[in-house]
Amino acid sequence: MKNIPFKTIAFLSLFALAGCKENPVEKAIEGKTRKDVISFSPKVTGRILDIFVEEGQTVKAGDTLARLDVPEVSAKIAQAKGATEAARMQSQMAKNGATADQLRQLKAKQKGLKEQYEFAVKSYRRAQNMFRDSLMSPQAYDEIFAKYQGARAQLDAVNAELHDVETGTRYEKIGMAEGQENQALGALQEAHVAYSERYIIATNDMEIETITLHKGELATAGYALFNGYVPNSTYFRFTIPESKISGYRKGMTLKMKTLYGNQIFSGKIASIKQLTKYADITTAFPDYQPEDAVYEIKVYPADRTKVQNLLVNSGVIIIK
Repeated sequence: MKNIPFKTIAFLSLFALAGCKENPVEKAIEGKTRKDVISFSPKVTGRILDIFVEEGQTVKAGDTLARLDVPEVSAKIAQAKGATEAARMQSQMAKNGATADQLRQLKAKQKGLKEQYEFAVKSYRRAQNMFRDSLMSPQAYDEIFAKYQGARAQLDAVNAELHDVETGTRYEKIGMAEGQENQALGALQEAHVAYSERYIIATNDMEIETITLHKGELATAGYALFNGYVPNSTYFRFTIPESKISGYRKGMTLKMKTLYGNQIFSGKIASIKQLTKYADITTAFPDYQPEDAVYEIKVYPADRTKVQNLLVNSGVIIIK
């Protein structure tokens, strides 16, 4: 029988000792640093003229982030101004009623039609006498009667028109003109509001992480142009299997340590919820059985000033 080399015996001995280990060291639960995410988007589509901030910069609410070129809105403002002026003049004309020249024209028209009507009355009376004495044919009599009827209708029409002008414009017409004026003013105001949206203004404080477009590019309405984080919103997210979740409860204080810098701090569990997707798991190598449910715990730090400079997505572990 050949002798077994000493190195082989030593290796097998170490392997046997490792296999006989009954109490392996429990792996620390690892999580990630998170911050509340926020983004700013333009309300109108336009080409970027200027960007006033840089990535990594902290902006305050009310700061101007960028300026867009929106020529279509400028054209709408010009159109709305023209429509507003036309509607205003229409409303004013309805309130003022007819002009002096219009009154003179209507009175002159009334005078001429009145003379035509009086002549038609005289012609009709003569025709009646002649037709009664059989001195006029029925055709000629009907023609004179038709002219008499037409002259009377024209005189009645001009009298009604003159009466309408002298008594003033009906309140319905005035209300309709005023409504058109208000509608035009609303369209003009809407155009001015859209024009003011060419400036992208920060609605709250933000740490800018990314700027998705550059000067000269087209920014469409609703597209996130600036992405970043809400300052002082740092929290921590851990995923824990069902077999270990009994050791954690809402409101419980945990002690944690960063994987870089070895900073130690504490925080309270704000919420515990079950995860439904493996992709949502935070821990890089979760230690759980396939049949176990997986839960997420969200931890808010006790002192945010100590963790405000931690990098987003950096690793932290729970200290037992």
